[in-house]
Amino acid sequence: MQNIAGISPSNIELYRLATIHSSIAQEGGNGFKESNERLEYLGDAILGAAVADYLFKKFPYKNEGFLTEIRSRLVNRESLNMLARKIGIANIVQYDKKNAHLQQVILGNTLEAIVGAIYLDKGYLRCKKFVVDKLINPYHDLDALVKANSNYKSKIIEWAQREGKEIRFEIISIKKGKNHKEFTAQVTVNGEPMGTGFGNSKKKAEQDAAFKA
Repeated sequence: MQNIAGISPSNIELYRLATIHSSIAQEGGNGFKESNERLEYLGDAILGAAVADYLFKKFPYKNEGFLTEIRSRLVNRESLNMLARKIGIANIVQYDKKNAHLQQVILGNTLEAIVGAIYLDKGYLRCKKFVVDKLINPYHDLDALVKANSNYKSKIIEWAQREGKEIRFEIISIKKGKNHKEFTAQVTVNGEPMGTGFGNSKKKAEQDAAFKA
């Protein structure tokens, strides 16, 4: 944990628990299966708060919509999975290795669990320092992020409103795998199909469809 987070744990058990995926959870004496899911839940909230706090102070003259959009780009699943790989979480996460695909989708969740562990062990300020110094600053160019507008769905909706056209997004299929789902979305303009997209969430599929339209 020292190498990953720059932290000397006071309660090492918290960090051990943060690395245990539910696929290998063992039932304890209280009948409760111990995994990182509760820490992930907590870490998700703390991570969002820490990033919001950081952006609020860094951009004092930007409105709520701007702050929400940048925070979303920093803490979305793709970003969290990338950050988790960068700081070495793949080397410590414990999961059912019979499922080779599983690691690709749980790294970001494990990162959130570690954030939760740091918060409980060291408090909010130390946790925020980890988020800013170890996650945001080394791996995200905020200036480039601000300039890049990757919200293709918003773009096409704005275009349709300007042109007086009717636009609809629809999930046309959901394929269920063992540990994931793949959504297929379609965007139509005035009833005509304009683009079809795919993703592991409805939001990603709709963004992909908008990009292809």
